[in-house]
Amino acid sequence: MRSLSTITWLVVLLLCTAAWSAGAAELTDSDRAYAASLGKVSFCVDPDWEPFEIISPAGQHQGIAADLLRLVTGRAGLSLELVPTTDWDESIATSKAGQCTLLSFLNQTPKRDEWLLFTEPLFTDSNVFITREEHPFIIDPAILSGESIALPSGTSMEERIRRDYPNLRVIITDSEKSAIDMVSTRQASMTLRSLIVAAYTIRKEGLFNLKIAGQMPNYSNNLRIGVLRDQPRLRDILNKAIATITPTERGQIINQHVAIQVQTGIDYALTIKIALGLSAVLAVVAYWGWRMRKLSRELDRLSQTDNLTNLPNRTRLNLQFPIELARARRLGQGLSLIMIDVDHFKRINDEFGHLVGDKVLIAMADLVRRSVRAIDLPARWGGEELVVLCPDSHLDQALILAERIRQAVRDHDFDTGRRQTVSIGVATLGPSDDIDQLLNRADQALYIGKSSGRDRVCSEADLTDT
Repeated sequence: MRSLSTITWLVVLLLCTAAWSAGAAELTDSDRAYAASLGKVSFCVDPDWEPFEIISPAGQHQGIAADLLRLVTGRAGLSLELVPTTDWDESIATSKAGQCTLLSFLNQTPKRDEWLLFTEPLFTDSNVFITREEHPFIIDPAILSGESIALPSGTSMEERIRRDYPNLRVIITDSEKSAIDMVSTRQASMTLRSLIVAAYTIRKEGLFNLKIAGQMPNYSNNLRIGVLRDQPRLRDILNKAIATITPTERGQIINQHVAIQVQTGIDYALTIKIALGLSAVLAVVAYWGWRMRKLSRELDRLSQTDNLTNLPNRTRLNLQFPIELARARRLGQGLSLIMIDVDHFKRINDEFGHLVGDKVLIAMADLVRRSVRAIDLPARWGGEELVVLCPDSHLDQALILAERIRQAVRDHDFDTGRRQTVSIGVATLGPSDDIDQLLNRADQALYIGKSSGRDRVCSEADLTDT
């Protein structure tokens, strides 16, 4: 049986280790005068987002967000006035209408940037998938098929899921609790919620048929204060106050709302059991975190590696190309591209079969890999074409490397009973080039090499001679 206090402790420990830097920023006299001149600053909240924030039956703003907001605005010398709303959609609409100057606790998104400025994060928390116990662990949501995800209306997660994961069918609910209840009753495959909200709700409602089934990659909640766009100075004053909040202060606020129930008196046997249990849980969490990071790195590697030659693939090249181009521009260095095509490769497949053709490509890739420098990026471009991206290389240096590759291929015994050759095109980055122009000139140089007899290296300089 799960220990509720252990779950709560775990959440608190995870959140309290978040890396916030405690600043020592102080308001100027001008800042204080400006804050005082504003009078009461109106703000809207999510009235049903426990334990982050709620509007109580007495009309009070309560929760983690409420305590953090009071701490920040107190240090900023601001006086607040709550604008009551019935749900988050109404709060968003009220903010868009300019009827509340602040939104208390939300993620920054492009849509929200249209009418809000955002402070630095007040609070950072991971987003996790919540599923039923029997659901497999979710490594990559992009590979899921035929599954649904329940999300409260108007959240940043809804916006991001619709944009990045169209394979998931989104079901809109009216609250956090409704989304989790739909998963519990099998009306939805999963929901995506804040780690602290997930643990709090599962604990409070006793929904132990649910589990945390994975973390959404690169989807942390960086919860900020949203400020109307016509109030940049107010945003700057809030940032100065946020910089003074320490990790200890955040941890104390979390602990007040993610309650830990303890018995009166000291039961040392129970205390030792809890400590051992917590140590075991933390060890498991650390182990699975290590496993997930290792698996994630392996998935990244596989997605960017050609499965035949084990060279980087076109995806990896497309990621690296803009980086190297920007570096070359910034540092004033050369950047060259070598494009390699296996001569008469179709004949190899026709005469010896595709298995032999594959062996030739594998051997070719190995020869290229051994010929290039450590800073070069050899990759399989497609079919029988390979490319080499050569940072800090001008045309003459790239031509030397290309000739070394051509000769290495010509001298190699491919076990086909005949000499195998390649044609190579070389181009170097010009002052106004983009990636496509560099690729196009290398391809044209390669075409000249193939049309003029093959087994040769041609460069962009040869284009002016034709």
